[in-house]
Amino acid sequence: MTNGTRPSTLQDLRSSGWISKTVKREVRDNFLRMMQAGGDLFPGIIGYENTVLPEINLAILAGHDILFLGEKGQAKSRLMRSLVRFLDEQIPYIDHPSCPVHEDPYRPISTAGKRLLAELPESQIRIAWWPRQQRYAERLAPGTKFADIIGEIDPAKLAAGVSMSTEEALHFGLIPRMHRGIFAMNEVPELDELVQVGLFNILEERDVQIRGYPIQFDLDVLILFSANPATYNRSGKVIPQLKDRIGSLIQTHYPLDRSLGIDIMEQEAGIDLDGDYPVLVPYFMKEIVEQISMCARKSKYVDHQSGVSARFSIANYRTMVASARQRGVRLGERPAVPRISDLGHLYSSSLGKLELDMMGSQQMSERQVLEAILAEAIGIVFAEYVEKNGLEEIAGVFGKGVKIEVGDLLPSSHYAERLKRVPKAWDKAFEVNPSESEAVRASCVEFVLAGLYAADRISRSQKHGRITYEIR
Repeated sequence: MTNGTRPSTLQDLRSSGWISKTVKREVRDNFLRMMQAGGDLFPGIIGYENTVLPEINLAILAGHDILFLGEKGQAKSRLMRSLVRFLDEQIPYIDHPSCPVHEDPYRPISTAGKRLLAELPESQIRIAWWPRQQRYAERLAPGTKFADIIGEIDPAKLAAGVSMSTEEALHFGLIPRMHRGIFAMNEVPELDELVQVGLFNILEERDVQIRGYPIQFDLDVLILFSANPATYNRSGKVIPQLKDRIGSLIQTHYPLDRSLGIDIMEQEAGIDLDGDYPVLVPYFMKEIVEQISMCARKSKYVDHQSGVSARFSIANYRTMVASARQRGVRLGERPAVPRISDLGHLYSSSLGKLELDMMGSQQMSERQVLEAILAEAIGIVFAEYVEKNGLEEIAGVFGKGVKIEVGDLLPSSHYAERLKRVPKAWDKAFEVNPSESEAVRASCVEFVLAGLYAADRISRSQKHGRITYEIR
């Protein structure tokens, strides 16, 4: 319906043939319609096609409240928000100041809404329309109080003479205000036990007990939860009754292979690589950035229960591109090409995102842990290129006794002077052609040097922010 044709009274709404549905049925019907049409049900979600998404499909069809269980940075919040697209574009509600929630015009749940239907003719009951995007609310558990999401007695209403034991004395929280919508609670194990009991009552009995007074609501709401396995599975963090009432538990995960991680990283980073100061990113540099996250997730120095978010890769990728773009602007290089030396700035986007394992890291600082992870990632990616193309052919251009200085602000011509002739093996070894530009050649040179150092084939020294590699 367009704005001009939408019914504006209850009488008009009945004449239009509009059908009232519960929110779970509404989501299911729209989901089935989209599935039959063959479109992308979860646009922008990468790497979950054969694991997480089929489980979400079943939970929607089953009409379940859902818990997304996974470590940080596994798109739990994004998955919850994606369910909004299965709501109707807009739904009607009773437009009256006495109604505390968005009432179903056919089936109001509040005393005020029921009274309106009983006392006024349908031609005088005004109807407004609630858009899809406003029917979703999300809350982070730490610090959340009972009054925030369920409700509290309103002192002003008591002062006006309203009885404490009646519904009219309440100030409604987020969940009642999301009646006929979707409510999401992030990090549910961090909720106070009293709030968990309130959620249990809503899921099971659809009632609310505030300060000892039971208030019966026939709330219609799809409730979503997210949690980290380390806390959700810890005894006493989530009351068993609440766990038992959640219909589906869906386990999320990090990308199962590096290429998927790169796809997610590029999509979420949202960087324009063109424009006045273009940047060309060699694929091996993308591989290294994602491999850093993969190594961090397996590192004995990093707390595995905390996890390493996909935001770690995204922030590092943005920093790497920013460093290359800065060089391009300062030195007039177009396009600018990221190098290994640009990764020296990852500390700013990495520190604080890694939680160290106090047993494994011992006396190592976060910076030292990151340096070890970075070296490991470079070594892994370089070894793959060596296996495919041969170490001697890649390394052969550097003779004994040669010293090469690298740095993120050195011009690419500096590298071109050291490598005037590009070996044919190099033209085939990388996704970019080192012969095509000095900037590309500089990136390849640094990758090979860093890889040879990781393989313990050459030595390295650092001074005043610049690194010198020496061929043994």
